[in-house]
Amino acid sequence: MNVALWIIAGLLAAVFATAGALKLTLPKEKLAGAGLAWVDDFTQAQVRLIGLVELLAAAGLVLPAALDVVPVLVPVAAIGLAALMAGAALTHARRRETALIAVNVVLIALAVLVAVERFGPESFPA
Repeated sequence: MNVALWIIAGLLAAVFATAGALKLTLPKEKLAGAGLAWVDDFTQAQVRLIGLVELLAAAGLVLPAALDVVPVLVPVAAIGLAALMAGAALTHARRRETALIAVNVVLIALAVLVAVERFGPESFPA
């Protein structure tokens, strides 16, 4: 199970690092043109903040455990991502973007799995 959790956390980290970097670097208009129409509901600063949170959470999914420095931050980052995706799902529901809600639900489920399995004293077996 440990290997599976590393793979899931790594995939989540890759997805959110990429998404966060794009939101931090691209203007809102370019993101909207690339299919992220939801950015029209937010200011440029809010989109950049979402990107920053995604980038930090991506790092939090992998680095604390990999470096063995405060590994309890891994489930904390996973919970934060699940909460962020719940907010995203609400935004997509308000906009009637049902296909994107399904993506959010999958990401929530994976983040919750990482959070649940990485809490506790035996969460990172040697």
